[in-house]
Amino acid sequence: MKSHRKELWFHVPTRRAYINITPQVEDALAESGVQEGLCLVNAMHITASVFINDDEPGLHQDYDEWLERLAPHAPVEQYRHNVGEDNADAHMKRQVMGREVVVAISQGRLDLGTWEQIFYGEFDGRRKKRALVKIIGE
Repeated sequence: MKSHRKELWFHVPTRRAYINITPQVEDALAESGVQEGLCLVNAMHITASVFINDDEPGLHQDYDEWLERLAPHAPVEQYRHNVGEDNADAHMKRQVMGREVVVAISQGRLDLGTWEQIFYGEFDGRRKKRALVKIIGE
């Protein structure tokens, strides 16, 4: 069985963003040489997410507004975690959107649905963070 590991690095200049990372994951798959197996992609920070959905700007705006209603950033004093910090809402947003995705690999390609794309969701940006791509298979 083959195993391949790659880190994807991000430095998002804003507090929140949604980045389509499907091409970078496909590049990692090509580097791996795996034809049949599984690909794990996970955020390696507790204020970021990896998820699968449609690459449609209106949907991303809907996510942003919906998450802000669920866990508003301000006032920061509403959260116990924010003693000396201001990112409790980012932890909660990550919890809702999830940490990771696993995608099947078939015939050397990510086995995604018609409109499915892989995204890195950032909820407390403005510093360097990463996601892990781990590929196993034959």
